[in-house]
Amino acid sequence: APASTQRKAYDLVAEKFGPGANAPFVVTLDIVASTDPLGLVAAVEKRVLATDGIVSTTLATPNRAADTGVIIAIPDAAADTERTKATLEQVRALAPAIKAEYGADMAVTGQTAAQVDVSQRLYDALLPFGLVVVGISLILLTLVFRSILVPITAALGYVLSVGAAFGVVAAVFRWGWASSLMGLNEPGPVISFMPIIVMGVLFGLAMDYQVFLVSSMRARFVHEGDAQRAVNAGFVDSARVVTAAAVIMVSVFAAFVPHGAVYIKPIALGLAVGVFVDAFLVRMTLIPAVMRLLGPRAWWLPAWLDRRLPVLDIEGESLHRRLALAAA
Repeated sequence: APASTQRKAYDLVAEKFGPGANAPFVVTLDIVASTDPLGLVAAVEKRVLATDGIVSTTLATPNRAADTGVIIAIPDAAADTERTKATLEQVRALAPAIKAEYGADMAVTGQTAAQVDVSQRLYDALLPFGLVVVGISLILLTLVFRSILVPITAALGYVLSVGAAFGVVAAVFRWGWASSLMGLNEPGPVISFMPIIVMGVLFGLAMDYQVFLVSSMRARFVHEGDAQRAVNAGFVDSARVVTAAAVIMVSVFAAFVPHGAVYIKPIALGLAVGVFVDAFLVRMTLIPAVMRLLGPRAWWLPAWLDRRLPVLDIEGESLHRRLALAAA
């Protein structure tokens, strides 16, 4: 908050010493084999200062054991800017030349560098994580519902819900839309592991809602054989359960948005929006509509795949067939 002592100190440092004073880089050098540790640290300091985006250094000295050199470098931009990230990459790019010329290993650490590294690791893992999650859902739903199109529509609906959650979070926390209603003083960065958490939690809830709804439709279709009526009856059977579950989860997540910690707000907002969109727009609107349009084709499964998949039989299909044969 602007009135807090922490915020006042941060703003004062940025005003008097530049925004990069709150985002220093800690450059370390392995100088244990050097015969001139002071000269080595001074030479590296000059190279760091010559890097575009570095405005000053506040410390450049070997430690007491003379085995590690430490240089505190100040960038010219705040920690959450792309320029600071680019500056960090340029400073790290000096390491091969310093190793070749002086025989010293160089590394860049500090809070800013650690945050950049963690964010990049999570960003690189986001697409593989999403592919694994969607792929597993396709396999499991194919086993449960003995269908190709039902798992595909479920996965596409999940992607739509995730996109809506990320879009709303970006609009509020990065662009400042309705930020005052969310208890935000100003737009800012979103914590880097927010996408992973939102995707994981939303996946579990979305697949729960999908199974609640479509398993009822599948059971009706297996026992009655009328695809259109199965969608209607299955929806009526399970809509109340999905509605109650979704209302509870949306209420829980939304309660953390106005009064939660700054790191919790984007996660809570993303989950609240994602669950609302998935339950009411995707699972109880789009999925039944698509199932009605597909009709019996929704339950199509290639014969060769049907023979190879294990039979879970959650709807009691085998018992239904046995009773039908016995009655005949």
